Amino acid sequence: MKLIPQSAPYIRKPVSVARMMMDVIIALLPVTVFAIIQNGWSSIYVILLSLLVMVVTELIAHLFIKWPKGLKFKEIFTKEGFKSVLSLYTINNILAPVISALIYAMILPAGCSAYVVITGALFGMLIGKMVFGGLGNNIFNPAAVGRIFVALCFGSKLSEAYQTQTTFDAVSGATPLGVVNENIGNLGSYGVLDVFLGNVPGSMGEVCAICILIGGLYLFIRRSADIRAFLGYFVSFGILAFVAAFSWVIKNNSGNMFEIWAYQLFAGGALFAAVFMITDPVTSPTSKFGRVLYGAIAGAITMLIRVAGAYPEGAAFSILIANLTAPCIDFLLRKSPNSYTWKQALCLFIALVLMGVITSASVMGGWF
Repeated sequence: MKLIPQSAPYIRKPVSVARMMMDVIIALLPVTVFAIIQNGWSSIYVILLSLLVMVVTELIAHLFIKWPKGLKFKEIFTKEGFKSVLSLYTINNILAPVISALIYAMILPAGCSAYVVITGALFGMLIGKMVFGGLGNNIFNPAAVGRIFVALCFGSKLSEAYQTQTTFDAVSGATPLGVVNENIGNLGSYGVLDVFLGNVPGSMGEVCAICILIGGLYLFIRRSADIRAFLGYFVSFGILAFVAAFSWVIKNNSGNMFEIWAYQLFAGGALFAAVFMITDPVTSPTSKFGRVLYGAIAGAITMLIRVAGAYPEGAAFSILIANLTAPCIDFLLRKSPNSYTWKQALCLFIALVLMGVITSASVMGGWF
């Protein structure tokens, strides 16, 4: 008898992809319901449009990608032809675009123009996913691709949607983070409690930290999301946020450092990205430490964009940049995919120290 050494996880019960996807949809319900209650029809139509476009786009694109060999187009309308096409379309081809559509809708403002929602959903699904071969083959997060595309093409329309939420943002920026982008100690008229309860303007699914945490807790209890990527993202982001808050207080000799730090942690899209986007198993590395590193890269980039970039929020940008690194991380860790070593920890520590120096310099106004 030959013994083959293997590392965890060891499967003790059947876990289907469909069940994991359903868990993600259930975890998204708190933020989705909150968005509907808070914004009414202006959020409902954004969600419905996003769902319709992404599900239909996946259906049509999947049909052409998996076209049955020898089947003529006119034969689709026959009973046999329809069955042959339907046999290639599973429940996963419905659940996956539903998840992408909900995430995409939640990172948009309520009241967003219909053509903006449709364009981003179509672009995100086609270019972010289906051109790579569809389900399980994409290297980019479709929701992030769609959100970044509309931000670059229709930035003024998104700003208008944000500005209708409150007069505060009409002057200061798209969200409360529009204020702290250049002056992280100025929290405006909003506090940490407002961020937890959702009493702030912003993208529909990003404003209520409690709802996001409830969804995340459900995912991690059900083990339908890898907590390594989440911890890598949120810990690295939290460390750099603390450095930024500390640097601002030292520079200005005023302000509550812990309040600024907590505000940075829970305001904006960082928490939502950490729970629902960075944990996407398809676009993440497969190795254990790889997922920690992957999350840490995205978290660090998010904070750097906040304090030094042209945008007040960098979560979606950081997700796409981290997506690019996933294949490289897997290649570098191919010989030890299931291990943690002190060398890996040392490299990560050094990288965070360097990012901390850059973050502090950005807040302090430069050291040279």
